[in-house]
Amino acid sequence: MAKKFKDYYDRDWAELLAYKIKQTRDQFDSLGFVSRVVGVVKDKEFLDRQDAIVEVFEEVLGKNYQKNVQLFTTILGPKLQKPEGMFTKGFWLWPIGRYIEKHGLENVDVSIDFIYELTQRFTGEFAIRPILEEFPQKTLRMLLNWSKDNSEHVRRLASEGMRMRLPWASRSQIFVDYFDDSIKILDNLKSDEFRFVQKSVANNLNDLSKTHPELVVETTSRWLREDQSKETQWIVKHALRSINKKKGYVRFACTLGNIGTKTGDDRGY
Repeated sequence: MAKKFKDYYDRDWAELLAYKIKQTRDQFDSLGFVSRVVGVVKDKEFLDRQDAIVEVFEEVLGKNYQKNVQLFTTILGPKLQKPEGMFTKGFWLWPIGRYIEKHGLENVDVSIDFIYELTQRFTGEFAIRPILEEFPQKTLRMLLNWSKDNSEHVRRLASEGMRMRLPWASRSQIFVDYFDDSIKILDNLKSDEFRFVQKSVANNLNDLSKTHPELVVETTSRWLREDQSKETQWIVKHALRSINKKKGYVRFACTLGNIGTKTGDDRGY
């Protein structure tokens, strides 16, 4: 029987991470770390497990944030070579990302550099959010640059990190409060060749459509005037899936040549 989602972070995971850390810190108490993790995660749900593991990091690694990030950087391993794999090959990294999410404001520059590397092995979408909330304009400028990065994983983060309704995260109003800056990021991604980037852009606009459908209508109309690529059409179709359920917007969907009408199964978006 496959493990439950929350049960991934168990003794096996703790032993794996302890082994990786031991390769860098000879004096690291691997047995103590494993024992501590096993004790604190018992009977906890997913995010509570993450937070409990972060507390273990704080206890056993000390309070030197920069030094701890250097350690985590050392054990990250190779970058993902394909779009797939961040929630399979990189799943072991989630508690480390949670640590950055909790402590990243202690040294923003160090955190940003680490998140850039993390997201090419797992995802940095959660770790970036406290920094985005605290320094919205500076972070949006950085995400604008990341939206043009050679790495599709970094480009995806440029979109995913600022989603209003990102699952497993607190809701954010940054997209609305800084709409002109935020939409420039998605403009750069509207014809991205990678489907998982396209999904992020579509989900981003779909989140926005729950409260500001007029902004999504305006944006998708402009995109289709500028770009009729199959990538853009796919994004628009999936970005409009909630709008198409709203009374008064069906006519708009039809004006797009049925691009926005519901087709197939949208599960997973």
